Amino acid sequence: MSPAPSDVLKDLEVLIRSRYGLIHLDTREEDRAGALLHHLADRLRLPFLIWSRTRGLRRVDLEDPVYDTRALDRALDHVVRSGRDALYHFQGVTAAELEADMTAARLEEAARAMEDPVGALVLTGASLSLPAAVRGRGAHLALPGPDVAELRSLLGRILRDLSSRGHVDVALSRDEVDRLLGHLRGFTLLEAEKTLTRAIVEDGALTLDAIEHVVDAKRRVVEQDGLLEYHPAEAGLDRVADLAGFKGWLAARTAVVTRPGRARERGLPFPRGVLLLGVPGCGKSLAAKAVSAEWGLPLLRFDPSTLYNKYIGETEKNLARATAAAERMAPVVLWIDELEKAFASGGSEDGGVSQRVLGSFLSWLQERTADVFVMATANDVQRLPPEFLRKGRFDEIFFVDLPDADTRAAIFRIHLEARGLAPEDFPLEALAAETNDFSGSEVEQVVVAAQYAAFAEDAPVDADLLRREIRRTRPLAVVMREKVEALRRWAHGRTVPAN
Repeated sequence: MSPAPSDVLKDLEVLIRSRYGLIHLDTREEDRAGALLHHLADRLRLPFLIWSRTRGLRRVDLEDPVYDTRALDRALDHVVRSGRDALYHFQGVTAAELEADMTAARLEEAARAMEDPVGALVLTGASLSLPAAVRGRGAHLALPGPDVAELRSLLGRILRDLSSRGHVDVALSRDEVDRLLGHLRGFTLLEAEKTLTRAIVEDGALTLDAIEHVVDAKRRVVEQDGLLEYHPAEAGLDRVADLAGFKGWLAARTAVVTRPGRARERGLPFPRGVLLLGVPGCGKSLAAKAVSAEWGLPLLRFDPSTLYNKYIGETEKNLARATAAAERMAPVVLWIDELEKAFASGGSEDGGVSQRVLGSFLSWLQERTADVFVMATANDVQRLPPEFLRKGRFDEIFFVDLPDADTRAAIFRIHLEARGLAPEDFPLEALAAETNDFSGSEVEQVVVAAQYAAFAEDAPVDADLLRREIRRTRPLAVVMREKVEALRRWAHGRTVPAN
């Protein structure tokens, strides 16, 4: 779990008592940071001064600002000249301002000046980086987003406010409220307030539809960034044939996802994710997409190949942005298809970029605290860096094998029904027997090809057309038998059977 604001308060106090004169509090929530710092100043019995671009530097308990301190450089000069015990909050400082040589020099002076008195100069803002000249004197601390308790308090305040103007029906159980609050994680308090208020006003009640409002608001933010793809929920696991082992594993964890409040009370963490290895075309990607529908969570697709940029350092920044976006969307299913294609290299031929990206991504897999369920798939385990197979990256590693005869019959049924054909009109068991070594996607293509043939011949789709397409197909398990058998041998004893 992310540290609660009370922990940040304690960390800030420790830094101030340790004589850190300059602190960067990383946050997008200037108002929330201001309230926290005001509370800290009261606790330490320090004057609290706020600087903003429009008003300049002023004591929070006084209306008039210090004369001629609207310019950042002038405000920093005042901090240097004052030499008093105080806590300063500088809001809205930009990265471009900090890169200016004169500003960096004055910031260093101010940081040095604040090391003797009790107090500190605190900069707030996201994506800031302290100038090299002051990094040794400064400290960095991230303010986590609102926790469940803060969001629950916000929801109560919104309901009280709206109820004072008219009746608001709350049609959510305790578990459903917990789910709603979980989806609000990653929002600022202001964003959460706007989204909740809009959902309640539009629907005239607080219902499960509020979750859709939240997910939709987060989706727009993610799509603007462009590094993750949002996929709407598709068919659930009932449209995935077999994979009984994998489905059973998921079923045992569904209650943790749908009843997060009770799960936290029991000390049960949110599932971290699974890696599905196996023969191509056997339903790994389909299963990944079905999990989001089964658990009622948004699905984001992460294509690591979109990270790479020719400019130095940009690839690593893209990875940080992508993982941060996934965490902000939490709770969410993050789908990474064909993992080995993105992380197979990792050599020095690209200046070590691949190796650094791999290391950063592995660290994120291991250390992330947000409710992000990673669904990764891979076809070629030989190309997959062995670090991915280490315990702790994923909860479990499953092997998806070729479907057996009963499963192939079920796959025929699913795809015939999906195309408006009556499965009972076809000898499913006989067709399954004739498609030995076929993957699920190859069975699907038999049905699709038969439809094309029937359309061209102006004839109905029947068993004879399906058999003709079966005879024309050379399944991958036959064409690349040695490779498929080698994959099966490797998986035996190393993975859990998904089938």
